[in-house]
Amino acid sequence: MKQIILSGTPSEKQKLLFASRCRYTAYGGARGGGKSWALRRKIILMCIHYPNLKCLLIRRSYGELRYNHILPILSELSGLVTYSELNKTVAFPNGSTVKLGYLSDDGDTLQYQGLEYDVIAIDEATQLTEYQFNILKACLRGNNSNPKRMYLTCNPGGVGHGWVKRLFVDKLYRDGERAEDYGFIQATVFDNTVLLENDPGYVSQLQSLPKALREAWLYGSWDIFSGQFFPELADGGRTVYGFEMPDICRVTGGLDYGFDATALVLLCADPYGRLTVFREFIRSDLTLTAAARRIAEVCRGLNVDYIAASPDLWNRRQDSGISGYETMMSVEGMPPLIRADDRRVAGWRAVREFLSDNLYVSAECTELIRCMTSLTYDKNRAEDCSDTPHDITHLPEALRYAVMSRISPPEQDNDRYGVKKRGMRGVPVCKY
Repeated sequence: MKQIILSGTPSEKQKLLFASRCRYTAYGGARGGGKSWALRRKIILMCIHYPNLKCLLIRRSYGELRYNHILPILSELSGLVTYSELNKTVAFPNGSTVKLGYLSDDGDTLQYQGLEYDVIAIDEATQLTEYQFNILKACLRGNNSNPKRMYLTCNPGGVGHGWVKRLFVDKLYRDGERAEDYGFIQATVFDNTVLLENDPGYVSQLQSLPKALREAWLYGSWDIFSGQFFPELADGGRTVYGFEMPDICRVTGGLDYGFDATALVLLCADPYGRLTVFREFIRSDLTLTAAARRIAEVCRGLNVDYIAASPDLWNRRQDSGISGYETMMSVEGMPPLIRADDRRVAGWRAVREFLSDNLYVSAECTELIRCMTSLTYDKNRAEDCSDTPHDITHLPEALRYAVMSRISPPEQDNDRYGVKKRGMRGVPVCKY
């Protein structure tokens, strides 16, 4: 193989990316961290080192792919590699290849199903959905001794913000996900000494941005980003720590049911009109009966007044003539269901209004907080939130149903709960 001399000196953070042996490594978190160069350099180095290595390099669109990777690779390795425009593949003399692909939507993902790659690199991973990420994960295989790794670069925000933050920043893993497989290297413009030397005004440019963009692009904050639908929850200002139920309260709930996810939130209303989401439940693949049984378990002993549920539960099935509402209410211990007001814009407006004054979320409701802070604005409807990625919308929808039920506070002298006014402790024991 011809001798290949690569120019450029990696920063300390880029060196950490080059040295990472995790199965999945994410790099970046802010603008100007040298993400694309580091990702491209890592792939080239691995192709040189491992003969017959099969790599896949992904961007969301072909235009981004061509500008950020195809042209730089061909310029840097001119005469040393061959390139097929038809197959979008770079071939090295030792048999290693880099397939350059793009994923503009879920339909593009199907072209990768069943394929095998030793190394997969995703540039700007937060522009992809979790579904697309999972399809690519399934391609990381092969009957050879080459390493099997995936490298991702990322900035806060975008349709994939939620899953990237969950896996690499918050480190919240689900069944089948192993903590030791995931590594995250946070890099900002301050780590990129080459950029700072060549463009000293770039930092000032980022500092002049609006707060959300500045926090994300300059400092790499994963809690606040541009396009975030509910920034009110991002800084923890509406989070309750150590919540305890007051002596007098009214418990209600919201339910978004579907076979893909059963999402429930329970709220406590105190006599002062304050609402606290204190419990959450979300599971997939539950039938109506199974979902009702689990909800009954979650609500046992709480004397739940009602749960506002998605209106489609009242639709009757053509085969049996029985509605989902009837099926769920036939389960012993299931709290009363009421038909939710499912207006989206009015509902989100109501949630935002309550968050500004009287709505809090227990710190134990980690999934609700994660989903709420990951919601983004709908591109075509300014006052609505995007319904993609769909997996983060279920718990927020349940909260919207609950808030739109116009929860009224309990009367302070009402002994329905077995507690007279003089026995009320008043403020819950918690930190607001």
